[in-house]
Amino acid sequence: MLVQMYNVSKSYDNGVRALNDVTLKIERGEFVFLMGHSGAGKSTFIKLLMREELPTRGQIFVASRSVLRMKKAEIPQLRRNIGVIFQDFKLLENKTVWENVAFAMQVVGATSQQIKARVEETINMVGLSGRESSFPSQLSGGEQQRVGIARAIVNRPLIVIADEPTGNLDADTAWEIMELMSEINRKGTTIIMATHAHEIVRRMHKRVICLDKGCVVSDQQGVSIA
Repeated sequence: MLVQMYNVSKSYDNGVRALNDVTLKIERGEFVFLMGHSGAGKSTFIKLLMREELPTRGQIFVASRSVLRMKKAEIPQLRRNIGVIFQDFKLLENKTVWENVAFAMQVVGATSQQIKARVEETINMVGLSGRESSFPSQLSGGEQQRVGIARAIVNRPLIVIADEPTGNLDADTAWEIMELMSEINRKGTTIIMATHAHEIVRRMHKRVICLDKGCVVSDQQGVSIA
């Protein structure tokens, strides 16, 4: 089991209870949609997995390691195993496609040889061969998101968390991105995708976890959202 949450609750100092007694498991290689209205708890769920926040109570395990009991020095290793894809891309505007992807490896101390081989392979995989020298401002929204995906997977993480990755894209481009995400999942990477895109969820037939007011209100496999 890759992710385990047991009776996880999270309350903030202002009295907001973002998660309420959440218990769930996510297996290696799963593709999971995380759905719910704004304020349902999706962002807190993601922050807890990344250990950007700690739960008020409950236990969280990632790859059999307790997130709560991790020493400060162990947190970077946890985050190396989690790639993140953002709605607004968050690319470095002064760096090329190649440099944006390479940067994700540089920060974890990869060698120049490792970076050269892995970055080229990853850029090819996301369909950006020939665009290595382009800057983000020279790319379409879909191309920028492909760079974001390449950056998220270049360190070969166990989990990719995608936070509304199609939110700023038109419908056709969104489907191209989802096909790429499916390919990454087929290669064995676990994907947890927070989204409001009901049409995508309906057509993908994957596991769907729905949150409402911090509670898991449904958790179903292969559902079609109406």
